[in-house]
Amino acid sequence: MDKPTSPAPASAELVPYYAAPDNDVTLYVGDCREILPRLPEQPVSCVTDPPYGETAAAWDRWPTGWVQAVAEALPPAASLWCFGSARMFLEQRDEFAGWRFAQEALWVKRNGSGPGSRDRLVKVHEWAYHWYRGAWGDLYHEWERERTTANKGTVRKASRSAEHQRDGRATSWQDDGTRQPRSVSFLIEAPSVRYRKRHQDEKPLATVEPLIRECTPPGGLVLDPMAGSGTVAEAAVMCGRRAVLIEQSEESAAVIVQRLQQLALPAA
Repeated sequence: MDKPTSPAPASAELVPYYAAPDNDVTLYVGDCREILPRLPEQPVSCVTDPPYGETAAAWDRWPTGWVQAVAEALPPAASLWCFGSARMFLEQRDEFAGWRFAQEALWVKRNGSGPGSRDRLVKVHEWAYHWYRGAWGDLYHEWERERTTANKGTVRKASRSAEHQRDGRATSWQDDGTRQPRSVSFLIEAPSVRYRKRHQDEKPLATVEPLIRECTPPGGLVLDPMAGSGTVAEAAVMCGRRAVLIEQSEESAAVIVQRLQQLALPAA
């Protein structure tokens, strides 16, 4: 996807391709760099999976300028979770100028991607990098805590004090049977989407939902400017957030609509 040469006038009315009856999800079709300046509502965060630009596939073209377009659509203090490879982030590092790196999540696929190679490791992982702007304390954060087997209540532990410090100083904390997810900062173990795959590079829900939950408050609006199969939208609905999606391919947009309509069907 090359940089757009003739964007639509900012004053032109922006008509959704699809809007859920309850307004939880809105979908636009077109180039995100043209649509983002015209969004009627400001998202509070972004979670997306752009083309990495690493293969010969026609769809795998890095959309130059999309990071800047997202930055202008978000508030001054905002989070951007972006999937990619280490190679992609190194090659496109200048695109993230003005953002600060916060943490990374590692998706372990369990099954390799592509044919095996005798001179390279079989690739079974992808990264999601968390970029942010503004003061860290002004951003929303909510990692879903991990359960542990212990629940010790109030825990007191003597600290190793320096000689000049007070003897016997202790620290304490409340053990509620959970703990903060650990480094890499979040390890996601989920198999790739295979037999029900709706897009060339569809991510499983388990890789996306915790990232949306981390950076978007309940009821908040999360942006995906390259929506693919709509995984961000479904994950947002599942964890009580709203989503605005942009997808360049109308064929993919039709798949997203079908997916969202199925999601809205009452359970049998």
